[in-house]
Amino acid sequence: MAARLVRRCCWRHFGAFVSTPSAVPASLLVPAGKAATARALPQAPFTLFHTSSPSSWADGFSVKEQVEESRNPEHKVIGELIETATSPRELFQLSEFRALNSNQASLIITQLSRLAVEKNLETESILRDERFQQLIGITDSQISQVWNNTLVNLLKSLCSLGMDSNRREMQSVEQEVLWRLRRLTFRQLTSLAEFLAVKQGKESRLLNEVIKKLELRWTELEGTRTVVTLMGKVGHVSPALMDRLEDKALELAEQFNPDDIRKIMLALAYQNRRCVPLLRALSYHLIQKHSELSLSVLMDLIFAYGKLNFHQPQVFQKIATDLHPHVSTMKPIEVTRCIRSFALLKWLSLPLFEAIVQYALDNTKQLSVTHLCSIILSFARLNFQPSGSEDFFNMVHEELQSQLDSLEPHLLTDLVWSLCVLQQAKAPYLQRVLAPDFHARIRGDQSLKAQNLRLKLIHINAAAKLESPDYRGPFLPAEMLSPAEPAGEKVTLLQSSLREALAGVLGSRENGRFDARTIYGWQIDAEMVVNSENKPLPLKDFAAPHLFRSEGTKPLPPGARRVAFLRWEFPNFSNRSKDLLGRYAMARRHVQAAGFLVVDVPHYEFLDLKLERQRTAYLKDKLNKAMAKEMAS
Repeated sequence: MAARLVRRCCWRHFGAFVSTPSAVPASLLVPAGKAATARALPQAPFTLFHTSSPSSWADGFSVKEQVEESRNPEHKVIGELIETATSPRELFQLSEFRALNSNQASLIITQLSRLAVEKNLETESILRDERFQQLIGITDSQISQVWNNTLVNLLKSLCSLGMDSNRREMQSVEQEVLWRLRRLTFRQLTSLAEFLAVKQGKESRLLNEVIKKLELRWTELEGTRTVVTLMGKVGHVSPALMDRLEDKALELAEQFNPDDIRKIMLALAYQNRRCVPLLRALSYHLIQKHSELSLSVLMDLIFAYGKLNFHQPQVFQKIATDLHPHVSTMKPIEVTRCIRSFALLKWLSLPLFEAIVQYALDNTKQLSVTHLCSIILSFARLNFQPSGSEDFFNMVHEELQSQLDSLEPHLLTDLVWSLCVLQQAKAPYLQRVLAPDFHARIRGDQSLKAQNLRLKLIHINAAAKLESPDYRGPFLPAEMLSPAEPAGEKVTLLQSSLREALAGVLGSRENGRFDARTIYGWQIDAEMVVNSENKPLPLKDFAAPHLFRSEGTKPLPPGARRVAFLRWEFPNFSNRSKDLLGRYAMARRHVQAAGFLVVDVPHYEFLDLKLERQRTAYLKDKLNKAMAKEMAS
């Protein structure tokens, strides 16, 4: 009511000076989309500078500008008229006022742009209007007299209205902004950088100059909002500026609210910036100060941690606990996004995963094939077997078996491989990916993607042979089972220590084989053959059906056993757990099913032994226990 009353008074006061308004094209008042030549503008950039009240125009005004404005009552009234105008018609009436200066013309253009967003008006008609051209002319002729903050808003408004960047008036405004960069406040520079990063991108010359100024004046950074805004919208353009912003964020970490932390984490994740001190500080304050987090914050946080592969068990436990009550109300895309992030982090929360299993059973009709595949892949990575696995996998088979032909080859391979990990791959799945027409397309392809697909097919073929006694074929041809050339992998401490300790177990190098690549797609770190008295035997004389080419032909003597030493590094386990991830659990099963007596050598046991004689004694003890267990069974 107050704003309307002010507007009426102002119009009566200036009625003598305003000529009869020309007819405004009807398209100016019609929402875009209802006119034939409507052109919709993206709304994201508008929100960067438009506000519901032009009181924000004073944001960044110099003291001199504000004093000048307050001294001139006529300018103040015109400003109120611009502020309270609710249509282009009213603003264009002001444009016909004879005493309009370049600063007021700029304010009118900014208000026109705001109204175009709020009311979804056509911008083409606004740009073509003669009165708009007059406003541009007034502004251009006196561009040096436009106040700094008004000039910044003018540039944003012209960009958002869609004015051609090659027009002389547009270039004049950009050039004027460029000349005044040193005189702009840090807040104005921040606002301009944010807008240009979204609207024009990295190639903008003006944006690059603005960022240079921000880098030089970074000590003026104040407040969490500015830091969060720059990190999210501008940081990706300038790594040097992002370094400064990370330092400032670390300093202000205690002041961030959960939404600020979410935005910073996402900015770091999208830019793949793993700033460990900042991530640790944000994690600490997240745990200490913020007891309740919304679903959107929880989802974005676990995504960011997964993307950055940054492990914070206390945070993961909190997120999993807080997510649990939300599972039943989540959308399928939220469920799959959540479970993928936990799988990436190798974090298994049994209550949360059981709740997701129940969600899948209760919302089968809402889950697409892609959603089900994501759930299966995540379960397989963590080797998670639901407590009600029969009901769950019956549902999965019912939904998926008729949709296999619609899946992209790599997704289908990942699905069947994951079902093999979970020991749920039935004949129709195996037949589909082991069929000659399926794997023929990757023969001869040396790309990394094709090699990964080929390796998973070899694992599936091994599961079909070793774990599916009722499966009758097809299988992969022998030429596809040859081991790939090993990449230049770095030898780990556990690997080198194991080799040294095994020398005392084997007695002679002829009694062992290291890094044996099998036809099952798995690598055995060391293998040996022992007789019934646990004495090593020379390997080369005996047939080795697990290898692509066997050196010997003799069968094993009665009572002799093949022994495989498998080392398990830290990344092979779930986070803060001694349970193997799905891939390595399947590898162990396959090696065991191929006739080997498996001796596990986990990092957390072996590397704690500092002396070689201790490690040798440890391996002998593990071997004796494995033999005793085998005989007892």
